Amino acid sequence: MPTLSPARIADADLAAIRETAAALADAARIETLRHFRSPLLAPDNKAASGFDPVTEADRACERVMRAILAQRRPHDAILGEEYGPTPGTTGLTWVLDPIDGTRAYLCGAPTWGVLIGVTDAQGAAYGLIDQPWTGERFEGGPGVSSVTAPQGSRELSVRRGVALAQATLMTTYPEVGGPDDTVAFRRVADAVRLTRYGFDCYAYALLALGQVDLVIEAGLQPYDVVAPIAVVEAAGGIVTDWTGGPAHAGGRVIAAATPELHAQALTLLAG
Repeated sequence: MPTLSPARIADADLAAIRETAAALADAARIETLRHFRSPLLAPDNKAASGFDPVTEADRACERVMRAILAQRRPHDAILGEEYGPTPGTTGLTWVLDPIDGTRAYLCGAPTWGVLIGVTDAQGAAYGLIDQPWTGERFEGGPGVSSVTAPQGSRELSVRRGVALAQATLMTTYPEVGGPDDTVAFRRVADAVRLTRYGFDCYAYALLALGQVDLVIEAGLQPYDVVAPIAVVEAAGGIVTDWTGGPAHAGGRVIAAATPELHAQALTLLAG
């Protein structure tokens, strides 16, 4: 198989990538719903201290996605949360989080999601956020920005014209990263109208849907953020790290609906 040049995937095989991503998401729905809200689901703890849960649903979901990639895209690389990296030769990497929001999953709350992203030489190139329980699928990439749900399909578009004082901000944990990160986050939270917690990847989907205006997080891994970056950017939003640089490697991430909100929030984060 020839090695792809470091171009965006629109120059390669976007249609095939979208078909493969849909197949992964369909298979992931079966595995995640098999265990969701089951009284038999028992988590393991990955953390040496504290609680970082992983379940058989996480592992089974990633295994089935990897099996599909091995059949359909054997020369692409893979980076998954549960089974780590697998090298490839095409310049494309599938970045998989089988259940983003395992804590929510354990609680029976439908704010978790399956994250399927693709990176190329320039970073996040394509992304899919799938919420199996609600049946919502958010997709973003070159020329692609849509949500498909039981109510129908429509184009994604961020909300515009909202001032910082009227904005809605989301994050997953009240303690955002380390103590300094939390202090910086509070400066933004104090400047907006409404702050909500605990939505994991679903927060980025809501931003792309035009329901909220800012998502600010810290301590992320690539598999947490590659798919959300592609979805938010395709909807017209901005995703960077807290210094305005690329965010696809994870760490401290801010997603904003508009350049104005992005700039104002960055200023507050910097102190």
